[in-house]
Amino acid sequence: MDKSNLSLKYFSFDIFASLIVWVLFVVFRKAINNIPVFENLSIVIPTFDYLTSILLFPFYCSFIHYLTGFYRNPTKNSRINVFTNTFVSALFISNSVFLGLMLPHGIVSYEYFYSSMLVLFGLLFGFTFFFRSLVFSQVNRYFATKIWTINTLVIGTNDLARKIADDITEHAHYNTFTGFISTNKQQIDSSEKVLGDMSQIANIIKKYNIQEAIVSLDEKADEKQLFNIINLLYQFDIDIQFTPRLYEILTGSAKISHMGTIPLVSITQLSLSDWQACVKRFLDIIISILALLLSSPFLLYFMVRIKRDSKGPVFYRQERIGRFGRPFNIIKLRTMQIDSEGKVPQLSSEEDERITEVGKLFRKYRIDEIPQFWNILKGDMSLVGPRPERKFYINQIIAEAPYYCLLYKIRPGLTSWGPIKIGYTDTIDKMIERLNYDIIYLENMSIFNDIKILIYTFETILRGKGI
Repeated sequence: MDKSNLSLKYFSFDIFASLIVWVLFVVFRKAINNIPVFENLSIVIPTFDYLTSILLFPFYCSFIHYLTGFYRNPTKNSRINVFTNTFVSALFISNSVFLGLMLPHGIVSYEYFYSSMLVLFGLLFGFTFFFRSLVFSQVNRYFATKIWTINTLVIGTNDLARKIADDITEHAHYNTFTGFISTNKQQIDSSEKVLGDMSQIANIIKKYNIQEAIVSLDEKADEKQLFNIINLLYQFDIDIQFTPRLYEILTGSAKISHMGTIPLVSITQLSLSDWQACVKRFLDIIISILALLLSSPFLLYFMVRIKRDSKGPVFYRQERIGRFGRPFNIIKLRTMQIDSEGKVPQLSSEEDERITEVGKLFRKYRIDEIPQFWNILKGDMSLVGPRPERKFYINQIIAEAPYYCLLYKIRPGLTSWGPIKIGYTDTIDKMIERLNYDIIYLENMSIFNDIKILIYTFETILRGKGI
């Protein structure tokens, strides 16, 4: 079994469990109503209604399991997490199936109703937990025997870095200490298992298949050096942690990790729980599909207006930096004259002369942003998240605010708290001010806060203030 296929294996067993459960539940319902179970071979050769239900029930179960976030980080599931997640999802599924399908047809007997619901819950929880436990035990055995492991780098060569390496070696169940990375070329010593310095990090991560890095700098090291290292590491899509200082310990950001007893601060772990992250992505997809379908007739009109107003293409594509610091092409309706920037990127303002007449209207009501729902659907962006910037400006922001790299842990968004509070950012100072609001959003991410931001955004658009 490959780690990359673990989610698929859990998913497959969940589907198999739900099929067994539904067949047994149909047998139970026939038996309790004194109906011959194999009458007309309906169990072996399903009727249309039975066939429909036996297809829809596993689909519904797998959908709920996805929303609980169980498949998101399967290697990090604990036995308690497996039990709790299975219990909650089975309880929700059994209740929703009965309330959604049984109540509209009336309840003949409450005793029959509750007993049937209890049987469905028991079957679903029992079979799902049984198969998940088999997979979990296999995964646990693979990690215990080091067939699977999380190769871990420690960046730094100070005393604390060595303690972390010892902690991983002695206490880590999932991790294997691979080596040190020196932050100073003069400190490289092969006898200390130093694999190289930061200039060689890309080759080292690829060569040793690194999945996690822990940054341990000297007390005298400034925050800029820390964030420069984090900024470099983000592009490799690995877990990043660092040793906390007094501030992180006092504010509760430092946690005892699964590796041992040394507290660490995770840079890549979201404040958003797994189930909220899955619900957020699901809402991104559903709302984007609806937005594109509902706006498609109007988009044809907008495209004609753009063509009549000025020469050039209807759509405007521009490279932006997204999640993990990776570039993608953002799509907008064109609101400026063609070749309005020349060779050097230029920020726009509300009174920018390069904006076309129809472009002013589009920007006022954010009509030009509609094609970005396609970016959201593709996974480049989210409905709510920090606005994506160009590399040219990110480099200038990082020079003043190196913590910009923290935004790389999430998808950029169509709207966020920063754009609502600051509006158009026509200077680097405003970009940094907006960044501070985005950091606040990052540390307080939740579905509830996303809904509030969407409401504020909608209100701003209706007032024609743009963002």
